[in-house]
Amino acid sequence: MSALRCGCRAAGLRRALWPKGHPGLLVEEGALGGVWGRKRRLSANACEQDRRKDCGHAELLEVLEARVRQLQAEGTAEEVTVKRVAMAQAPETGGIWPPRQAPVGAEGAAPELSSHWVQKLDKDQQLIEKHWQQPEGKQPKTVEKPTWEKRLRMEPRLLSRKLAGQLQQWERKRPQSPWEEQLARLLQEAPKRLSREADEGSESRLEGQRQKFLAFLECCLLTGHLTLAHHVLVAHHSRAPQQQLLTLPMYNTVMLGWARQGSFKELMYVFFMLKDAGLAPDLLSYAAALQCMGRLDQDASTIQRCLKQMEQDGLSLQGLFSAVPLSTEERAELLRAVRKARPAFSPQPPPPPPPQVNTSPLLQEIYAKDPSVSYPRLHLSLKELQGLFRQQLGVEMATTVTVESVEKAPLLTKEVLQARKTLAALRAEWESVLSLELQKTKESEARAAAEGRLSLFPYLCLLSEKDLVGLLLQTLQALPPHGESLLFLAHELGLRVLKRKRLRNQVEELEQRYSEYLHLLASDTQVAEPCLPRQHWEALGMPEAPPEQPWPVSVLVQLGKQLAEVLVRAVQMPSSLTAPRGPSTLIPVLYHVYAFRSFRQIGILKPHPAFTQLQETAAERTLIFESTEVPMLCPPLPWTSPHSGAFLLSPTKMMRSLEGTQQHQLLLERCPPAELHGALDALTQLGNCAWRVNGRVLDLVLDLFRDKGCPRLGVPAPPTEAPRSPEGRQAPKGRLLPEASPADKAEMRRELARRLKVAREMQSLRADALYRLSLAQHLRNHIFWLPHNMDFRGRTYPCSPHFNHLGSDLARALLEFAQGRPLGPNGLDWLKIHLVNLTGFKKRESLQARRDYADAVMEDILDSAERPMTGRKWWMEADEPWQALACCMEIAQVVHSPDPTTYISHFPVHQDGSCNGLQHYAALGRDSTGAASVNLSPSDLPQDVYSEVAAQVEVFRRQDAKQGVRVAQVLEGFISRKVVKQTVMTVVYGVTRYGGRLQIEKRLRELEDFPQEFVWEASHYLVRQVFNSLQEMFSGTRSIQRWLTESARLISLTGSAVEWITPLGVPVIQPYHRDSKVMIKGGLQSLTLSSSVDTNQKPNTLKQKNGFPPNFIHSLDSTHMMLTALHCYRKGLTFVSVHDCFWTHAADVEVMNQVCREQFVRLHSQPILQDLSRFLIKRFCSNSRTSKSMWVSRLKDTLLSVPPTGTFDLEQVKRSTFFFS
Repeated sequence: MSALRCGCRAAGLRRALWPKGHPGLLVEEGALGGVWGRKRRLSANACEQDRRKDCGHAELLEVLEARVRQLQAEGTAEEVTVKRVAMAQAPETGGIWPPRQAPVGAEGAAPELSSHWVQKLDKDQQLIEKHWQQPEGKQPKTVEKPTWEKRLRMEPRLLSRKLAGQLQQWERKRPQSPWEEQLARLLQEAPKRLSREADEGSESRLEGQRQKFLAFLECCLLTGHLTLAHHVLVAHHSRAPQQQLLTLPMYNTVMLGWARQGSFKELMYVFFMLKDAGLAPDLLSYAAALQCMGRLDQDASTIQRCLKQMEQDGLSLQGLFSAVPLSTEERAELLRAVRKARPAFSPQPPPPPPPQVNTSPLLQEIYAKDPSVSYPRLHLSLKELQGLFRQQLGVEMATTVTVESVEKAPLLTKEVLQARKTLAALRAEWESVLSLELQKTKESEARAAAEGRLSLFPYLCLLSEKDLVGLLLQTLQALPPHGESLLFLAHELGLRVLKRKRLRNQVEELEQRYSEYLHLLASDTQVAEPCLPRQHWEALGMPEAPPEQPWPVSVLVQLGKQLAEVLVRAVQMPSSLTAPRGPSTLIPVLYHVYAFRSFRQIGILKPHPAFTQLQETAAERTLIFESTEVPMLCPPLPWTSPHSGAFLLSPTKMMRSLEGTQQHQLLLERCPPAELHGALDALTQLGNCAWRVNGRVLDLVLDLFRDKGCPRLGVPAPPTEAPRSPEGRQAPKGRLLPEASPADKAEMRRELARRLKVAREMQSLRADALYRLSLAQHLRNHIFWLPHNMDFRGRTYPCSPHFNHLGSDLARALLEFAQGRPLGPNGLDWLKIHLVNLTGFKKRESLQARRDYADAVMEDILDSAERPMTGRKWWMEADEPWQALACCMEIAQVVHSPDPTTYISHFPVHQDGSCNGLQHYAALGRDSTGAASVNLSPSDLPQDVYSEVAAQVEVFRRQDAKQGVRVAQVLEGFISRKVVKQTVMTVVYGVTRYGGRLQIEKRLRELEDFPQEFVWEASHYLVRQVFNSLQEMFSGTRSIQRWLTESARLISLTGSAVEWITPLGVPVIQPYHRDSKVMIKGGLQSLTLSSSVDTNQKPNTLKQKNGFPPNFIHSLDSTHMMLTALHCYRKGLTFVSVHDCFWTHAADVEVMNQVCREQFVRLHSQPILQDLSRFLIKRFCSNSRTSKSMWVSRLKDTLLSVPPTGTFDLEQVKRSTFFFS
């Protein structure tokens, strides 16, 4: 979840809440479910909103008087319970409401009453906060045990008559027959069936329900509602149809809860149910029973019988201590019980794991022992780093970060101050009513659970009411004026609750271990021998926590939907804010409407226009971010496993995926740990780069942002600059006359839709820039780090979604390395080359020509640095203007320094791959023609594949123009490198003709002189010619693409998703399956979740085959990047990347270039396609059951037909100047 705004309401909540690149839900929302019932009264009529939209705000005298009467009636009551929203009246001297007469009989009474009301409201708020801050154990006993708790059932109903009789008999003889003795006998009962027989289809249908059930039980234990978990387990066990949902982990979960409390009787009940279900206890079952015996200090004979039965079941005693995840305290109680029966027993410490050596030939040098290696260190001392650790620890324990907005501060007029006062009073009231509404909702959900249903009650108890109220109010403040999809809000609210719940409590151990870890990184400490951060961290000892099971997406959405509905029901405001002269009543702040988005009708929650206006008038300047959405203030934890690394307390997955999906995580968990070392160490290295903000650039950007923006330079304009809809959302009067033609009316509707779309896009871009710039200003005087993880293909991304180096030109220009390096003899030359690269002026020239050009325009460079907004503005003509300006400023400082070679530069210099996807295809196929086109071969001048494609398209255009093709004639003079570049770049990554047409259409619309009426036809024509040109120029790579596509199609037809292993050892599986739908009914509306990542569904053949070629190439370019990162780190370089764009200091560019080329050659010297073929045959064609299938036979034939390769010599890459340049 993302930045939630308190006060400074930003548009574009979806863009802000979801990290870029993160996959979303495919959604269908129910049309009318739950809308026309009682809750419909909460939704304001849309027409009424429009009529009220332009009305002023009224003072709230009536509400004030009602509040005063209420307080007077309550007299000396100790605590005021606020049930309705009350507001202070605006002073008569000014404010957002027009003045009105004071009450009769008391001149100036209104201000006096207002002051009295504010005092009482403050008292109410203090009482509420006092109640929240009171420890749970000291809460006043005002009510007896809730009714629903009295109905919870402990005794199970067993389906086996024999076991039921035994249970009844033992219940009657309990004083003579101890429960512990009964357990020993019960363990000897053979289960009726060790496994349930079920067809594959029914098992797949049950899997989602089982995940939901297990999540419910675990959440009950986490929130202290063990009796409720036991009751629901009993209710499901008692009914044969529902019992098939239950699995051994569910019984174990409840048993472990009772064991922790030393409640042996209830644990016995669960054992009876386990046996009744035909399940055999495992190590965790025995660990729970023995742990409980240890807490109760039971006799040795029963424990001995239990241990004997465990051994007869084939379970080892040592396994209780080595294979069962228990806390230190639980392990001690378990050992206490075991030693009663076997005093000499001592658990063997886990044997040191055999030396884990990565077997990849690509990593032999990385993990070779070499005492002479000098890994880079930070420029900070140990004491400084320890202080930064404490700061970051405080941030993560607080869970949120408050940042001041960089929006232009309004003048503090009486109107603004009154609006802020009004908002503060409203929020104070909302806190109390939301708290009451949450209590009612919890009670309702608890009653549902008491009836044996899987309700939301334990999830609602994960956070305190105060935290949930704060979460809901932050969501309200962040809601954009045009509203947000109910499904999106529900998913994000549920996800945020989950993230808050995941904070671990291992602070003391973490602090000690992290302090030792910093000895490897600090500038003033030493370690015994050089090693990688992961190796050093593992040597320090502390065991990792087991990975947490994800919640099903349906649970997340259901929880978030419930919270959103609480917000809608509870949050109201006085109607006098919308109708100054009308009676003051309470109206909802949020209302639920339906709207069409992309030809689908979806439910939307929209704020009342009066509330939006109040926020805009108040112009509060606060943004709130989750702690995991901002950069870290200390070096991240090294990645040591697929679930351990990055943030200090907030669990982060090494491989990002949609919440609730498990296939990637399970694949990584099954992978031998050593095989992941390359990826883990590369992610750690990328995250260990320290950053700082380029303050000079930030100041200039903020000036533009606070004025009217500058879209041409990538600074979004404010919403006030958006195109306005026709007056009253109507076209000019002539269009509305009855005689207006259907064509005119259709044109009017299109124009209105276009303007609304542009306005929404502008709001989204503005919000994105607001978050980025506000974070940059917040971190201006700090050093910070960007922890990384990766997607399922291995491509790496910073975890911080709003402020990182993967963004636009503006985002990259705001960042520079925190650690500087002297330029050395060639550093200034590389700065000049980098500047010219950013301008795009000399793409077809040699490096020397680019240096000469930089010298020729040195006056413009210095003028840009010294007078960026008032001089000749040469930098504004660059392809990447802000990065060019930052480079101009760096060059100016170097030129003015006494000795350029000793100048300490923090500026990152980039080396970019030349159409990197095609480079990998050409290397795979040893395609000499393709290799020459993408600079794998040495040449005096760079080959620009985009210009070559544009030239080939121009040839086709001229031929068609001569034959009288109208669109070809219109396109004369408009076919350029820029028009075709994006399509050429993404064809190799799987872009379709449809997607390519949209890309070209966007480029054509950016051309001011191009006739816009021909955009649609011209984009269709150009995308066809671009594909034809690529077919001619890269025919050698097409065979590989076709082979990959056909292999994926056949694998999918056998019923499996495509899998492979990258050359670095990372397992990959494509998450494309047929859609599965889950309906969440009731409430404001019914929601339908549509997910394509459900592994229980069959693969989506179309997506599997279309996705395999680009995803495979992405896995290769990520492998190349990681290899380069690891080898640069070994050589002491600072290195980061934006996929196929590598960054380092100017002084180290030559070393990085050498490493980059060497690793590309080493990578493609491996038999990549042959290894892929062998893996796929072993994985999909070796099963004896399916080997006779027609599809499997065809698949094997296809996989054995690896495309032949050409004659290109890879060693030429090492001598190619423009391979990366």
